[in-house]
Amino acid sequence: MSLPLIEYAPKSQNVRVAGYEVGSEDQPRIYTTENTLSPGDLGDLIEAAYRQLFFHAFAADREPFLESQLRNGQISVREFVRGLLLSDTYKRSFYDLNSNYRFVEQTVQRVLGRDVYSEREKIAWSIVVATKGIKGFVDALLDSNEYQESFGESTLPYQRRRVLPGRSQGETPFNLKSPRYDGYYRAKLGFPKVVWQSVAKSYRAKEKVSRAGDPSLFLSMAQSISPTGNFPQTISPYNIDIEKTVPYRQK
Repeated sequence: MSLPLIEYAPKSQNVRVAGYEVGSEDQPRIYTTENTLSPGDLGDLIEAAYRQLFFHAFAADREPFLESQLRNGQISVREFVRGLLLSDTYKRSFYDLNSNYRFVEQTVQRVLGRDVYSEREKIAWSIVVATKGIKGFVDALLDSNEYQESFGESTLPYQRRRVLPGRSQGETPFNLKSPRYDGYYRAKLGFPKVVWQSVAKSYRAKEKVSRAGDPSLFLSMAQSISPTGNFPQTISPYNIDIEKTVPYRQK
């Protein structure tokens, strides 16, 4: 018998109120299949899904079968996200290298587009991971009312409330404040690595960098030639036999 999800409350009452936001360049771009007009738009949505969940996906990390199903309309965006969360890449990158608490925190950020409200919510979802496994946890997130109301079947999850009115700076992106590896595993992998340089790198202004055709580029080549010139003659013209020295045409 599985344990029920522990109830948790938002951080403040403001979370319950829909925000009034004016669109700008800092607002996150929303990817949805409701307005995709070309295969290129769908390709952009797929790339955005990898960035949202994996931060970066190599060729070996991609899921071509899921991509094909999404392009052919066989699955929705929500099912595509479900498949990526249950993939071996996501399991190796986040579940295997973190505790349940940190795995819950990173998954909630990527799926629900927000930070966890409190330690109580983190504990609640960690119990779901321990009792139902990764699949039960992912299904509970994607089937929750919060996900359905925020993204539905056709919208890709994104970081909500990235820019907040009344603040000089918005919320930091999840992939910057929540690294993939926990501190214990970063230490095992040798991160961060300190690189010592015996020679300090010099900086040169862009306008002072020589361009192609600049005479200064050929200065070292000209100096390596070391040419020798002809010195002036010291012979007096009175000592020159003009008849023998000046050539003339033979008959």
